[in-house]
Amino acid sequence: MAPPIGRLAAAPSDYVPPELPPLEPLRRTLRAVSGKWKLEILCTLIHGPRRFTEIRRAIPGVTHHMLAAQLREMEADGLLARHAYDEMPPRVEYELTAAARDLKPVAEALRIWGETHGGARAD
Repeated sequence: MAPPIGRLAAAPSDYVPPELPPLEPLRRTLRAVSGKWKLEILCTLIHGPRRFTEIRRAIPGVTHHMLAAQLREMEADGLLARHAYDEMPPRVEYELTAAARDLKPVAEALRIWGETHGGARAD
């Protein structure tokens, strides 16, 4: 009989490590939200659609060029929908897709972790 998974057996050579969850879904998620400004953009748009200038004002320090690049990447990754309105002056709004709205609890958990542990630095 094989030893239980994740438990030590009679001999160390009989140890069977626990089955690890697949990492590829985590890698895809991290690729989609990694970037200096993407989580801040996501948190800004959780409250509803915003125009480019509103997003830029809500995120201190982001440059026009960097914000535009991050918005394009997020749109390509299916996290944002870009709506251009045919009016003068031109108006463009960005809003989260359903997939991005599913990240709200993740962003909230990261915020809470930052409040609790963000000041501590591991040496």
